[in-house]
Amino acid sequence: MPPQLPWLEIEDPFPAPALAWGPEDPAPGLLAAGGALDIEHLRAAYAQGTFPWYGPGQPILWWAPDPRMVLPVAEFRLHRSLRKTLQAFRTQAHCEIRVDHAFKQVITACASKEREGQAGTWIVPEMVEAYTRLHAAGHAHSVETWVHGELVGGLYCVALGRAVFGESMFAHATDASKIALSALVALCRHHGIGLIDCQQKTGHLASLGGREIPRSEFLLQIEKARVQPAIRWEFEPVYWNELLPTKTPKA
Repeated sequence: MPPQLPWLEIEDPFPAPALAWGPEDPAPGLLAAGGALDIEHLRAAYAQGTFPWYGPGQPILWWAPDPRMVLPVAEFRLHRSLRKTLQAFRTQAHCEIRVDHAFKQVITACASKEREGQAGTWIVPEMVEAYTRLHAAGHAHSVETWVHGELVGGLYCVALGRAVFGESMFAHATDASKIALSALVALCRHHGIGLIDCQQKTGHLASLGGREIPRSEFLLQIEKARVQPAIRWEFEPVYWNELLPTKTPKA
């Protein structure tokens, strides 16, 4: 029999991540159910490497997987085709990266995106509203790809200090979400942020340099990062140099 799953009342603290269900249990990484999606609970959850993930008709479910999928920004794989895309994007006046310009549009687009092998969405309406409130409080951000004044792709994430937790991406145009992710990587490199949490393993993230690390190692890294001063969440075109260094002319 699997261990009993804790049910959280509003006033209850989160169990320690080490108490999450293990590989032999029905849902490895599941930590607790219940609680609330207010700013206080979300901040407390992310501070200990825990995140909500559940579907329509389910209670709030909290997860702390082991191992944890992360993207070390120094290991980001800029494949040749994406490099060409970014080089063209940065030189065209009608293409731009915006940060926190249209957060609600981004998370709504992520919620409506159809995903292979997945029926429905885990970004239920309560999650959209909760993360929109978290954004208004300064703890959630969107990185957006704009072309000809239209939002064509983007992602949203949670940030505590310099701990960055990626949540979801969408694209309405080819490579638009990859461009946004590349911009986030460049932003993180510029500010000395070493890691982006990806929560769960996917082949797409692995192809871009994501890899799994032990939960204990992940928690140590975010514990250090989250107490550091928050960065300024904006994107300057010069940040592309973190991925696309300019060539120095020959003497």
